[in-house]
Amino acid sequence: MKWLSPLGITNAARTGVAAVVVVLASALSSRAATSNDFPTIERVLFVESCAREHPDRSRQEMLYKCSCALDAIAGELQYEEYVELSTAADAGQIAGERGTAVRDSSEGKSMGMRYKAIRSKAFHSCLVE
Repeated sequence: MKWLSPLGITNAARTGVAAVVVVLASALSSRAATSNDFPTIERVLFVESCAREHPDRSRQEMLYKCSCALDAIAGELQYEEYVELSTAADAGQIAGERGTAVRDSSEGKSMGMRYKAIRSKAFHSCLVE
């Protein structure tokens, strides 16, 4: 006779459910690892810069909010794409001839605008601005 729990679930069924849970958890954690593959130093630099942009707010508050914003950005972009887009956005701000190449390029403008839109959405969702 098979042993049944009070809910009528056999040990074999429990083992099967546990195996499915383990597989799902490992799939979700590997997805999270690939969507948040930003190097630690990049995270620190982003959060520090973001916190400095808001000197009127408490540093502790901004560390949490800016970390949240980078997590949101990392959920949208792979690290390599983040580097390309943020570099285009930053380069477009350079005055003079050095920034002209990006500002006059339709691809550079598009990349900069895409980064700014993703960043703005992340800031809004994390109550940074």
